[in-house]
Amino acid sequence: MSVIADRLAAQPTLTTDRLTLVQLGPDHLDETMAALGDHDAMRLTGTRGTFTREQVRAHLDRLPGAEDRADFAIADADGTYLGEVVLNELEEDDLAVNYRIALAGPSLRGHGYGTEAGRAVVDWAFDEVGLHRISLEVYAFNPVARRSYEKIGFVVEGRARDALRWGGAWIDAVRMAMLDSDPRPR
Repeated sequence: MSVIADRLAAQPTLTTDRLTLVQLGPDHLDETMAALGDHDAMRLTGTRGTFTREQVRAHLDRLPGAEDRADFAIADADGTYLGEVVLNELEEDDLAVNYRIALAGPSLRGHGYGTEAGRAVVDWAFDEVGLHRISLEVYAFNPVARRSYEKIGFVVEGRARDALRWGGAWIDAVRMAMLDSDPRPR
């Protein structure tokens, strides 16, 4: 196992002023299933299809100790599940990962939870894991998420035109990334 894989596999608990980020796993099955029922979140992330409880359980069972990803459950001070933030698609030779986040319901959006959780994960990925690049795609019909990513420090690198067909319309995907040497706004 490499140093990067070791560090991802030993994923710690992260804390911020309002949040605790813990290893996403089998204990979060009910919350994950409920979040998958949020049709607006599915649209905003371009997620199609349905997932059975068994499929989700099998996915969550694989996460603890994974050497190629880090999946965090986001919880507030009371321990209430707010969503997940994920680093996946590790390209170890390039010290690069993909970033994604999903909050568990429309009532949780607009309170800064995603930005706060994202900052904590990005800081950990660069400062502790030793990654060089974190990238993402955000669909053009999700400007709120794009603004959150910009607050974290992601910059626009380009646009994939007509990357998603949703509801009969073509939607562009905005490509964003952050390097370990980029400023981290606060």
